[in-house]
Amino acid sequence: MAHESRPRTLDPDNLGALQAWLAGQLGAEAVTVDRAELLTGGAIGENWRLDVSVFGSVHAGTHAWVLRTDATSRMAMSLDRADEFACLKAAHEAGVLVPEPVADCAGKDLIGAPFMVVGHVEGYAQGFKIVRDPVVEKNGAGLAEALGAQLAKIHSIRPPATGLDFLQVPGISPALAQVHEMRANLDRVSEPRPALEYILSWLERNAPRRAEIVLCHGDFRTGNFMVEDGSLTGILDWEFCHWGDPHIDIGWFCARCWRFGADTREAGGIGSREAFYKGYNTNASTPLNPDQVPYWEILAAARWAVVALLQGERHVTGGEASVELLLTGLMAPEMEYDALAGILAIGEE
Repeated sequence: MAHESRPRTLDPDNLGALQAWLAGQLGAEAVTVDRAELLTGGAIGENWRLDVSVFGSVHAGTHAWVLRTDATSRMAMSLDRADEFACLKAAHEAGVLVPEPVADCAGKDLIGAPFMVVGHVEGYAQGFKIVRDPVVEKNGAGLAEALGAQLAKIHSIRPPATGLDFLQVPGISPALAQVHEMRANLDRVSEPRPALEYILSWLERNAPRRAEIVLCHGDFRTGNFMVEDGSLTGILDWEFCHWGDPHIDIGWFCARCWRFGADTREAGGIGSREAFYKGYNTNASTPLNPDQVPYWEILAAARWAVVALLQGERHVTGGEASVELLLTGLMAPEMEYDALAGILAIGEE
């Protein structure tokens, strides 16, 4: 698997260059980073909370920001930070509830890797915690509806869109484009996966026709949004953005693998499909097609299996020694089972 390895980035005791750069980006007299703390989570991205003081600009005052850069070993299939920042900006301009885009740096000179700085969002994002939070459970329908509404806003962004010309519009069915990408990434895995090969063949044979193309978040799921007191506070992690069929985000959010054990609440382990679909359809220019969602849930299980295997390869191939990555790779058989069960439920060969 192609990856780029390097040590951890930010040195909290050596922030002079970063402070000067931030001052230049903001047109400020000076910027001081009063605290830099590495946040937990993020197998693909590395996130640092920055408590910042800005002097002499429209941004004057104190701020809580997050510096986001690549993890120790970067996945080739994810966007780089400059492109992720551009997707975040497009979503912010479309009215999506996201962290405020502050600045981005495409070079490696400042901290050893490209990075972006965004606003800090209050709340928590851990999937297992969200689906077990009694406040979330009480407000499950409202939270699912709010997430559907936010996803519809994301899907309101269509090509061509200013600043997103680096994203390729699929020249074939978006479903087939996804299958081809999964096949290419599966070829990087060191062990054969016959069940997954069968699933990909099924997905290829049963791919929906070309649909309208929208900006897809690509990882819209429980664990990638922030919650505080049972309410949505922000959509995170835009490194898998792409042009595609809107149903890929619907299927990804509803797939069993992202319910974190709360299987009866089919919308992300937090609420009902009906509430999620209602929030989406009320705000979308084109309603979703519920008959297509089972296909995209099968694709979601297959896609997560491939991503899990790639994460495991980051450990196995020596790119990044990590028990978390190794255990993630071992999740692939469960995803294969989910996909095969979905195919059986549809009743097609």
